[in-house]
Amino acid sequence: MDLKLPADSPAPLPATGPRVTDRAFARLAEIEEMTGARKPLRVAVSGGGCSGFQYDIRLDDAAPDDLVMERDGQRVLVDPVSLPFLQNAVIDFTEELIGARFVIDNPDASSSCGCGTSFSF
Repeated sequence: MDLKLPADSPAPLPATGPRVTDRAFARLAEIEEMTGARKPLRVAVSGGGCSGFQYDIRLDDAAPDDLVMERDGQRVLVDPVSLPFLQNAVIDFTEELIGARFVIDNPDASSSCGCGTSFSF
């Protein structure tokens, strides 16, 4: 059975989700090369931090219900509870004078703290 929208119906909106940069995937490949182990990067959101929510970024094993974003064998995971908070986020890797780290650019966050790991909606 084909489901057809009436001619005057608006087109469905495209699904959004987090995006991972080439630089973040490349850093995961570098970590694998240094350690000899391939481990996915988990990006999660939990309550806490100075702004109400905080990002939890760590190497972790995949769970059956994770969203998995993959490129060249490298994987980034987001659990279903964190996914609504990361819908339009960009997961990146940066190297600055203060250090190198994975970072989240989340346009849906209304504010964030100076360290970039805590945010609010």
